[in-house]
Amino acid sequence: MDGVVVVFDFDKTIIDVDSDNWVVDGLGATELFDRLLPTMPWNTLIDTVMGELHAQGRTLRDVADVLRAAPIDPHVVAAIRAAHSLGCDLRVLSDANRFFIEAVLDHHGLRGCFSEINTNPSRVDADGRLRIAPHHDFHAGPHGCGLGTCPPNMCKGQVLDRIRASADARKRFIYLGDGRGDYCPSLRLAREDFMMPRKGFPVWDLICENPGLLQAEVHPWSDGKDMQETLLRLISRVLVEESTLLPLDCKLESLPAAVQDGMPMPLGVKN
Repeated sequence: MDGVVVVFDFDKTIIDVDSDNWVVDGLGATELFDRLLPTMPWNTLIDTVMGELHAQGRTLRDVADVLRAAPIDPHVVAAIRAAHSLGCDLRVLSDANRFFIEAVLDHHGLRGCFSEINTNPSRVDADGRLRIAPHHDFHAGPHGCGLGTCPPNMCKGQVLDRIRASADARKRFIYLGDGRGDYCPSLRLAREDFMMPRKGFPVWDLICENPGLLQAEVHPWSDGKDMQETLLRLISRVLVEESTLLPLDCKLESLPAAVQDGMPMPLGVKN
């Protein structure tokens, strides 16, 4: 089976908050953050705040503890596990950072479901301080995307192009996101792919301005339950469509049991 690549944004898609703001507020650095916000780029700001928190005695464990409490809908957890169990290739494409994302995925037992995390890099220096860097070093030059919705540190469309180039050309993509930065990759999806924008969020508003610009089918979602049902329905559809291209004696062997029985994909924790 050719299969499906599912690309997830992280903030307000996997978790229901912005992870940077969640950590800043949770560790009592909101006033510092607000004061520095007008003076420096976002990645530099988060790195600076992490340095100030370290100087105040905050540890990596403190940061991770706050992240473990970030709200995540159990339907989203179930959707990720179900998609992985069905053989989909899951990727993260996010403007958060690696430490924040991995802390959350590890806590919920999801890190092994993802083959790749594309995000702003992070590292722990010799003093135990968390350092955050931009995915694209905009100080060295622009990333070259002229769309106007991508931040200077990351063009998700360019990252998606790389993912597509490295994958089997027959694979179909499902992209889930909420923010302005998710609009650029939505324009790079093919006719056979699916875009899942979060309804009422910036990427949905941008798509609605001119839906004809997208080649991919658009399937919006509003909450975790909605995401789970929509994502697994699309995966089921791809698997059924692929099965029609197989020789008859291979079809039932290739389809998951839920599809063979005429049922939708497993919904995990759905009541």
